[in-house]
Amino acid sequence: MKMKSTFLSLAALLAATTIYAAPQVGGKAPDFSVKDTNGKTESLSQYKGKYVVLEWTNPDCPFVHKHYDSGNMQKLQKEFTAKGVVWLSINSSAEGKQGNYTPEKWNEIVKEKNASPTAVLLDNGGTVGKSYGAKTTPHMFIINPDGNLIYAGGIDSIESTNAADIPKATNYVQAALDEAMAGKPVTTPTSHPYGCGVKY
Repeated sequence: MKMKSTFLSLAALLAATTIYAAPQVGGKAPDFSVKDTNGKTESLSQYKGKYVVLEWTNPDCPFVHKHYDSGNMQKLQKEFTAKGVVWLSINSSAEGKQGNYTPEKWNEIVKEKNASPTAVLLDNGGTVGKSYGAKTTPHMFIINPDGNLIYAGGIDSIESTNAADIPKATNYVQAALDEAMAGKPVTTPTSHPYGCGVKY
């Protein structure tokens, strides 16, 4: 009986590990289907053939403030969406948690920040975040036109809330997109994500 109980506990642990296991860089990025702030269903598969950036975000997080108040995130969004890259900002804050807002409020935030994502996805149940193992805001992922994950990690190399650090940091997202779009291998395919914990 004890062995059976241990086996069931182990099975439950493995199942939980499977649910929360992050996809591996070089492997297929998990598909998803989730509504954006305008009520449109967005899925990764609909963007096959394009580069896609996934940016986990929470407007109340000081690390997110660093990159938006400075204009750093918007600059990246504008630069790469102009080159045909799909940029999906994703909020996985659960109802009642920090950063969980109505679609209308989200559209106000995007306008106020002069942000330029292709869409803001509302992953309030955390399904997409957990399928990618998203840990922080921001946590960045880049998917190539074949649907493979080519970058996962932090936006840059200096883990701080100080906007003055941005010019001194290596921007891993910029570098990975520049290299991949030029047909070169990504020099830094993974890095340590930093920021506030995702509010699942």
